[in-house]
Amino acid sequence: MAKRAIFQELDTAERPVARTGGIDAARRGSRAAVRIWLVVLFVLVVAMITVGGLTRLTDSGLSITEWRPVTGALPPMSAAAWEAEFELYRQIPEYELQNVGMSLAEFKSIYWWEWGHRQLGRVIGLVWLLGFAGLLVTRKMPPGWTGRLAGLGVLGGLQGAIGWWMVSSGLGGTMTDVASYRLATHLGLAFAILSLIAWYALSMSRPEAALLQARRLAEPRLMRAGTWLIGLIFLQVLIGALVAGLDAGRNYTDWPLMAGEFLPPAMWEIAPWWRNLFENDGTVQFFHRLTGYAVLAATIYVWWRARRSANRKTRVAFSGVMHMAIVQMLLGIVTVLYGAPWHIAILHQFGAVILICLAVRARHRAKYSLPQSVRS
Repeated sequence: MAKRAIFQELDTAERPVARTGGIDAARRGSRAAVRIWLVVLFVLVVAMITVGGLTRLTDSGLSITEWRPVTGALPPMSAAAWEAEFELYRQIPEYELQNVGMSLAEFKSIYWWEWGHRQLGRVIGLVWLLGFAGLLVTRKMPPGWTGRLAGLGVLGGLQGAIGWWMVSSGLGGTMTDVASYRLATHLGLAFAILSLIAWYALSMSRPEAALLQARRLAEPRLMRAGTWLIGLIFLQVLIGALVAGLDAGRNYTDWPLMAGEFLPPAMWEIAPWWRNLFENDGTVQFFHRLTGYAVLAATIYVWWRARRSANRKTRVAFSGVMHMAIVQMLLGIVTVLYGAPWHIAILHQFGAVILICLAVRARHRAKYSLPQSVRS
């Protein structure tokens, strides 16, 4: 190299270019692709929960008496096929004990609800499979996320099997509805899947380096409180599914009392006593009300603790949970007072979806606080 004078200026082209963002540079844009895919799955699962609720409220869940994951994607295409499907329905207890004399046109109205519910499940499975395979093929899978995203597919497949396990409980004996505890299992897993998708989507909305930096400012006590709050909301969802399975919301339509008393009549009449917690409509609704009060009290307590958080956005997130809990409580009371009509009952169920997702977001904020200005 030629010698340079002490004060000679260097050509900027000779200077090395600094490279930053080593953590995220390996697969640039992969987190954005995963987030879009997760948001699509999130919307589909919310729709699935809503359609499933309407299927239950319209007593349509037993209209399809066979489990055909592949061939069942096509509905009856001829008059003979419709008649054959109707004949299968006429052989189950729901028709013999509750809907005897139903016309083919009436059968079609409940059949389409259940078919749409199952079809939406197939769409969710297909979207997961195409998205997961696409991420692997294009090498856009973020490091360390293959197992977690594969787990969503496993849970989705398990949900389909549990759905048939639930339906099969109403196809024999003297049952005119599916078993309430199986319905609770089915709905509970749906909420678990939705919560996982929400958590993953929130994590994918920020670079890995930003999450690692934000975790240094995590608030462990608020995280633990958020965990307990999510668990309590989840318990309330399970009890709500038992209420729906027993039509308990239509049997006691006064509030705050039940049939004029604090305790419902014949609260422990079923032997052994523990069966009342799952099969006695008065007992189940009583505990659904108590757990609702507990959820409201817990959200107010956690919100009060979150007011001391140094991060304004974290405080706002927990405030949103508290306000939604109040709205959900009011929706529950209105549902009871009006005898659980389908349009109010489904709104109450949708409120539960919003509430648990807000709780998941608030806990995520407590673990990975969002950046804020020094003035904030």
